[in-house]
Amino acid sequence: MAAGHVIECGPQATGGNYAFFTEVPGLEHPGFPIAEVAEDGSSVITKHPGTGGEVSIGTVTAQLLYEIAGPEYPNTDVVARFDTLDLAAAGDDRVRISWIRGRPAPERIKVCLNLLGGWRNTMTFVLTGLDIEAKAKLTLAALDAKLGGPESFAEYDTRLIRTDKPDAPINAEAAAQLRITVKDADGDRVGRAFSDAATELALAGYPGLHLTSLPTAGSTYGVYWRTLVPADLVIPEVVHTGGRRVAVPHTAYLVTGESDPVDEEATPAAVPAAGPTEHLPLGTIIGAHSGDKGGNATVGLWARSDAGWAWLDAFLTVDRFRSLLPEADDLLVQRFGFPKLRAINFVVVGLLGEGVASSTRPDPQAKSLGEYLRSRLVDIPVSLLPDRADPPERPKE
Repeated sequence: MAAGHVIECGPQATGGNYAFFTEVPGLEHPGFPIAEVAEDGSSVITKHPGTGGEVSIGTVTAQLLYEIAGPEYPNTDVVARFDTLDLAAAGDDRVRISWIRGRPAPERIKVCLNLLGGWRNTMTFVLTGLDIEAKAKLTLAALDAKLGGPESFAEYDTRLIRTDKPDAPINAEAAAQLRITVKDADGDRVGRAFSDAATELALAGYPGLHLTSLPTAGSTYGVYWRTLVPADLVIPEVVHTGGRRVAVPHTAYLVTGESDPVDEEATPAAVPAAGPTEHLPLGTIIGAHSGDKGGNATVGLWARSDAGWAWLDAFLTVDRFRSLLPEADDLLVQRFGFPKLRAINFVVVGLLGEGVASSTRPDPQAKSLGEYLRSRLVDIPVSLLPDRADPPERPKE
């Protein structure tokens, strides 16, 4: 399970989407990962020789944290405990995963359906220069007058994206975007009736008005729906050459009785670094990797030293996480610790709505969420900072 999870996303285990990518050589063409699985269940993650990228404790940690929730990672065959595994360097571009423990196969398994949710359309206004918020307010008022307001649609999502800079050196850098997305069961309502109304403001709206697209018809969107069902209701089959099918019911490998115990004792708390601090991006010393699980966003953050982990574990509480991500203020935030990985995983429930196909966020899979959090300014103990006088080094694993 652990080996499969690490290599399932290909070069994400060899430096792709890696927080410290500037330290990784050959990312123009990274190699694909290989899992050499031993008889005892341990594995060595490596890559094809002569290819770019790297396999390090950092890249493997990033992928282990990718799109998971808590320490227990369920599969139809077994529940892996990602908080029990050990990572160790085993040579150049070789990382050993060992001592992982697990639990028996779950009695319920996940079943997913993808449904047609209705129709949607998006129009984006470009707002340039001065009075950005006033320009956005005028636009929304004018659209309300034409379309009847948000109550005329099943969903009416507006986002003012402030990408503008004051006294920008070029025109494009002075621009913000007002992104309006509408959804409804009526395709005509969110089609040209909506996008034409936006376009008709071109000569009757704020100064400098232009849009990022021509008026378009609406498009259908999907909704990702999931639930848990008893495992014996879903019977896998192995299909042989020639068409012979062999049923492999889950009840055949559901374990009865007690499983091997897992040490549940809390890891002794390390003493966080003290002393003077500097106001710097969190990502100066902390890595992150984020993604989606249906309508939930996940982000794992890890430190590259024991001292960094002690600070991260004490510093990044749920309340602190919310202060760094104000969009999560009214949402459930779950926090899970992985001391052996020197990592914390957060799940923001409902941030992505009904899932990627339905989400109205500019980044519907939360791929950039980790990098956003790494960009936030926090007070970092000076004792944890790398020597900025020296060129960056590869992480000392």
